[in-house]
Amino acid sequence: MSENQQAIQHIVSMEDLTTEQVLKLIKRGIEFKQGEKLVYQDQHLVSNLFFEDSTRTHKSFEVAELKLGLDMVDFDAKTSSVNKGETLYDTILTMSALGVEVCVIRHSQEDYYRQLIASPTITASLINGGDGSGQHPSQSLLDLMTIYEEFGHFEGLKIAITGDLNHSRVAKSNMQILKRLGAELFFAGPEEWRSQEFADYGNFVTIDEIIDQVDVMMFLRVQHERHESGTSFSKEDYHAKHGLTQERYERLKEKAILMHPAPVNRDVEIADHLVEAPKSRIVKQMTNGVFVRMAILEAVLAARKAQ
Repeated sequence: MSENQQAIQHIVSMEDLTTEQVLKLIKRGIEFKQGEKLVYQDQHLVSNLFFEDSTRTHKSFEVAELKLGLDMVDFDAKTSSVNKGETLYDTILTMSALGVEVCVIRHSQEDYYRQLIASPTITASLINGGDGSGQHPSQSLLDLMTIYEEFGHFEGLKIAITGDLNHSRVAKSNMQILKRLGAELFFAGPEEWRSQEFADYGNFVTIDEIIDQVDVMMFLRVQHERHESGTSFSKEDYHAKHGLTQERYERLKEKAILMHPAPVNRDVEIADHLVEAPKSRIVKQMTNGVFVRMAILEAVLAARKAQ
């Protein structure tokens, strides 16, 4: 098996994908969106194991799997043996033993997938649907697909990522690959929600310093569930200092686009009436999620076949 096929057997982190693989997945997602058909005739079992709440990621993987004709093995963490103390390792070991070929997993533990991939008895391929504040490769790929559809390239684009940086797996996945693809990155948002790791990829700015210069303005959800309880937070104050107001929207370049991984905290990160504004690509991101996840599933299954 080639090195390229080995690397694509699991899709758990953008760092593990080559630039060539990333571009291939984006372009394959666009082909699916343009009407390319692929329906597997042989049975392939997949399971979506979400230990954290999700709408977009969970359901778009389901739609992608339905479009490909894959057979889904139902899993609900609330009614599983997780409630009896079953570990994540044993859950995936069980799925693997039952013949499930691909496990799509979202879990609160960062890097949960490392132990699973290292196991000689877990044979299922893993797709990371989000690990804590770590990585979110399928979200990153749908973001890249959306940007590529808009501009046709990444080299030289000015892209600002603003908001709850430290807690955002979207920010971390995107900054790594966008820098590699040649984009110029800027980071904004509250100073207490940023760490030095971002400085290796771009410059810290305020939203008002950069809003009229960027090609892509990417907002991040304020992740209240990952903040310490009892910390004070004012939606109005955050929106005024760091959010997309009408005034800031009007300062965007004519061909600039705004993005958000959703769900949007309306009137916090983005004013309610601007979520579906002409320059917004938030709905398009959700649509693209289905097609890029079809490409992800196809790539992983192809690597298994080549073993």
